[in-house]
Amino acid sequence: MYKKSILAGILSLSSLLISAQAVADATLLNVSYDVTREFYKDFNASFIQYWKQKTGETVTINQSHGGSSKQARAVADGLEADIISMNQAPDIDILHDRSKLIPKDWHKRLPNASSPTSSTTVFLVRKGNPKQIKDWDDLVKPGISVVIPNPKTSGNGKYSYLAAWGYVIKNGGDDAQAKNFVTKLFKNVPVLDAGGRGATTTFAQREIGDALLTFENEVNLIKKELGDKFDVVYPSSSILAENPIAVVDKFSIKHKNQALAQAYAEYHFSEAGQEIAAHHYLRPSLPSVANKYKTRFKDIALFSVNDTFGGWSKAQKTHFADGAIFDQIYQR
Repeated sequence: MYKKSILAGILSLSSLLISAQAVADATLLNVSYDVTREFYKDFNASFIQYWKQKTGETVTINQSHGGSSKQARAVADGLEADIISMNQAPDIDILHDRSKLIPKDWHKRLPNASSPTSSTTVFLVRKGNPKQIKDWDDLVKPGISVVIPNPKTSGNGKYSYLAAWGYVIKNGGDDAQAKNFVTKLFKNVPVLDAGGRGATTTFAQREIGDALLTFENEVNLIKKELGDKFDVVYPSSSILAENPIAVVDKFSIKHKNQALAQAYAEYHFSEAGQEIAAHHYLRPSLPSVANKYKTRFKDIALFSVNDTFGGWSKAQKTHFADGAIFDQIYQR
């Protein structure tokens, strides 16, 4: 009887230790794009605290950042992300199209087509705007140097390219005029970094270029961190950049953390998650939070990829596929 009691105690203690280890070892990998590093530092800390209070479980969240298209291909090729958070839908579509890691209708599983936030392309210029850059036309003038990440590897770069093209179309131009305009723009681009953060380093630390084209959230955070060295310029119109998120079913099931991954994705749409987004200059989708922070985000004319380019699939094929328009106009 005594031995049975000891055995029962040992088994009970072993069970507790195994349970504690399982709690301690709960992890997620979020593969994201370049300029969300600071956002996810705050967001992940908030979610970890929320999950601990709700379930008692301790979670470790690992991040991977880089050019969005490059990141997406890495996941499609086997990088075992539980969550993917990108700045364009094609970089999540590829997980279905290439590897069947997620369902085709992934965007229907969360509110707002699974995009908790959005941004837009704006200009960061040197303090005082010495080259007097005020709109897209100024970027194609001779002698102006513009830093843009590579549209082949970066969603940031794709949006910058499409924003310039769409500016011409929205002002009554045709595709031939838009192609000519974007060709001039990229002749003024001295270097193509793989992602948005690399482009930021080139402009802000290496001091290359008169203007950096990147997301609104990135330029505002640079200005906030570096103070009076830069100014933000809003063009007369720009593109709507939606930031979708998805649970990577195949890998989250393999890692036995699908419920955790789903809760993490949903937390992006919570009031707490949306507040953190607004703090990092990401435009929130929740109306109550958007209204609260509306003075933080300038009201400019925004056009979408769907309305102006016939959707991402068409835009990708026309502009960014191998041998498509971007390859034709940029041959450095």
